[in-house]
Amino acid sequence: MIDEKWPHRFQPTINPAREPGPIDLRRNYAQPAYTGIGTFMNVPICLDQADLRAGNVDVAVMGVPLDQSVGHRGAAFGPRAIRTEERYLFNNYEDFVHSATRVRPFQLLKVVDYGDAPVDTFSNDRSMPPIREMVKEIAETGAVPIVLGGDHTLLWPSAGALNEVHGPGSVAVVHFDAHPDCHAEVHGNAVSHTTPIYRLIEDEKFPGSNIVQMGLRSPSAPDDEQFNWMRRQGMKSHFMAEVERVGIDAVIDKLIVDVSHVPNVYLSLDIDVLDPAYAPGTGTPEPGGLTTRELFPALRRLAHETNVVGMDVVEVAPHIDPGYSTALNARRAVLEVLTGLAMRRMQISSSNYVNPIVSGQVKFPMR
Repeated sequence: MIDEKWPHRFQPTINPAREPGPIDLRRNYAQPAYTGIGTFMNVPICLDQADLRAGNVDVAVMGVPLDQSVGHRGAAFGPRAIRTEERYLFNNYEDFVHSATRVRPFQLLKVVDYGDAPVDTFSNDRSMPPIREMVKEIAETGAVPIVLGGDHTLLWPSAGALNEVHGPGSVAVVHFDAHPDCHAEVHGNAVSHTTPIYRLIEDEKFPGSNIVQMGLRSPSAPDDEQFNWMRRQGMKSHFMAEVERVGIDAVIDKLIVDVSHVPNVYLSLDIDVLDPAYAPGTGTPEPGGLTTRELFPALRRLAHETNVVGMDVVEVAPHIDPGYSTALNARRAVLEVLTGLAMRRMQISSSNYVNPIVSGQVKFPMR
């Protein structure tokens, strides 16, 4: 229930009357990401469900500037950084072509920016309902919400909203993370970035078999109690030790089978699943993680080979990354998922598809 005492959303009467539909905010076609009004890849914005429906939107990117529950604050600046920290001179979504597949996702999908969810700067608990409300607004139109965080607490209301829209038990969560996030509470706080998986199972009644984890490697979690709780719930957890033993492709093959019994998939990407060499800008880095070369094809495969209905990218803290690589890699992760969604729409049937010329399977043609 939304607290009516907190005016978290503008009333419709504040905006001037106009025909519903996406709004392109670019003054110039060719402009760097760090100029103008920042939207993801400079895509148009939508302000409400009427805009989403009128624009026949396929994907809506939204931000959640939330970091009250993180020991190392700063993830609240993640959404803005992921949107605008690109260093290419020109940043126009119309021009984007995926290098490995030669797919142009923005020509196949209508992608917009839906702005940021209102969060209560002083209360993590009170921030949960409006996040859930905004994700639900997107999903109710049939569009795929992509949520830029912000800390990992937002997984709970985001996946919960999709479970509500698509039906109880119909959504699997594929959780990329160095940490299991299965605490019941931390220092007496039940709503934190360490508790969203527990909240989904206990409060949203997600079947444990609908939760699949990837990349776990923290030396402090799960402890024995958590480890046994996860197993009792029927969760499937793929630790980095498994990746080291059999390789990333074999683990992703298993992961796709893990969610095959559920019609819909939600991807939750904590950027700390990457090794700190690739993502130093995060509050809880853990050595020994995935490389970008492993993560990006895995995300693309999941979006191509399963029915992804939502995604989040969380824990990007740009202020502790002087090289911008964390936001850059988070942004690329979203582009990989968009490419996979486009490939699914194209009905590309082969698993782990890459363009045969780019991948060297077919000789580059002479002209």
